[in-house]
Amino acid sequence: MHKLIDLEVNEDQILKTAESAKERNIIIPTIAQMKDPNKIPEEIKNKLAETGLWDIDPINLFRISWYNQPIKECGLYNTLPNYIEIPQEISGVKARIFAMSGKFFPIGAHKVGASYACLVPRLVTGQFDPKFHEAVWPSTGNYCRGGAYNSTLLGCKSIAILPQNMSKERFNWLKSIAGEVIATPGCESNVKEIYDKTWELRRTRDNVVIFNQFGELGNHLWHYEVTGNAMVSIIEHEKGDNGKVAGICLTSGSAGTLGSGDFIKDKYPGAKLAVGEALQCPTLLNNGFGDHRIEGIGDKHVPWIHNVKNTDMVIAIDDNDSLAMFRLFNEPVGQQYLRSIGVSEEVIEKLTWIGISGAANIISAIKFAKYYELDENDMVLTVLTDSAEMYQSRLEEMEKNRGHKYEEKDAMVDYNRSIIGIKTDSMEELTYAAKKRIHNLKYYTWIEQQQYELNELNAQWYDYDNYWGRLHKMAPELDKLIEKFNEKVKNL
Repeated sequence: MHKLIDLEVNEDQILKTAESAKERNIIIPTIAQMKDPNKIPEEIKNKLAETGLWDIDPINLFRISWYNQPIKECGLYNTLPNYIEIPQEISGVKARIFAMSGKFFPIGAHKVGASYACLVPRLVTGQFDPKFHEAVWPSTGNYCRGGAYNSTLLGCKSIAILPQNMSKERFNWLKSIAGEVIATPGCESNVKEIYDKTWELRRTRDNVVIFNQFGELGNHLWHYEVTGNAMVSIIEHEKGDNGKVAGICLTSGSAGTLGSGDFIKDKYPGAKLAVGEALQCPTLLNNGFGDHRIEGIGDKHVPWIHNVKNTDMVIAIDDNDSLAMFRLFNEPVGQQYLRSIGVSEEVIEKLTWIGISGAANIISAIKFAKYYELDENDMVLTVLTDSAEMYQSRLEEMEKNRGHKYEEKDAMVDYNRSIIGIKTDSMEELTYAAKKRIHNLKYYTWIEQQQYELNELNAQWYDYDNYWGRLHKMAPELDKLIEKFNEKVKNL
């Protein structure tokens, strides 16, 4: 029997961790509360009403939610997640594309949820000692920000690792939160360099615990339960009498968000899961490698937590198109051009919710809709990991590289070439053999390099229901441990 998420308990350490939590007034939210904020006690909501969205306060653990009100100070919860419907004037397709926004999580990205689901199981089981261990968060972007933030809220020491070419906004913020920040060589696709640094830390420090988002099944489970259920709330609100779920389109990154695709496929049989990546680094599509500029997507390998057997399509997105869409949506001249072609003010106001990887996700949804010739009854879901807030320096860099300010002719070119002109090239509808080809690539990263277990790799493919099916049922078990931990803290 595979452990999947290890929930083996060390009672002696749990007591010590509970004492530390008591000192810091820490209450840990359950997965059930993250799925449904109505389950959060009123006394917690009263405290949130006096707390800023990004404040370094343990009460903000209860803001790890898709339902946060879209304000930075003292907000509570919406009845629906924050999302944008991408209108046909922008997408050029009939299908209804819905993009759920991560901007209104603490840190401005949903990765705060994924990192939470990696650290908290270790805390409530007593596997992590906040007074001794350091939590290491290797990442190509927002995950290490989420990990550092959660570590601080939960009274844990943290080390953030990310490529040196990531945006300066990320580094500036991390320096004020993480105990230590390590920049590794390269850009988004240089994941192995991040892994190499974690092995160096393992060899030289006896108190580090590595929370590798690409390999931590808690990342997958959080998205399966929390992100998947949030998507369902949008679907049920929007589908009307004739709406049907055609698919979920998500760029790979750590592959955690793909867990929501598993949930939607369980809930709506017939829905497809399409996984995007950068054309400049087509690992899933063509066993390829290379550098690209879609921040937050880690390539040149297949994440351990990617349920490849449940993936229906891979889509490569040109990073030039992603950056062009991002700039069109976030430059005043680009927004004015969109007004001129009939895009509503309500949509334009929300375009700043879209970061670079969010633009890539929308492009993948457009390609998906074109490939399957979807109509106005078809619904396609995607996610905006973060917002333009983390990429203002990229806008400045693009202006510098172009040598002039963004003009209307630039907006027209970006719109017609990188959105309306998107074609169905560099896509593959996966056969059984193609899925297995991608799954087999895990061997080289995870068995040869990272020393994971071969029997676990085989179980992901050959013992599917007992592996992925059992993982998807673990949230209630984890919640019981969280509730037991909170009760212990309360009674100290």
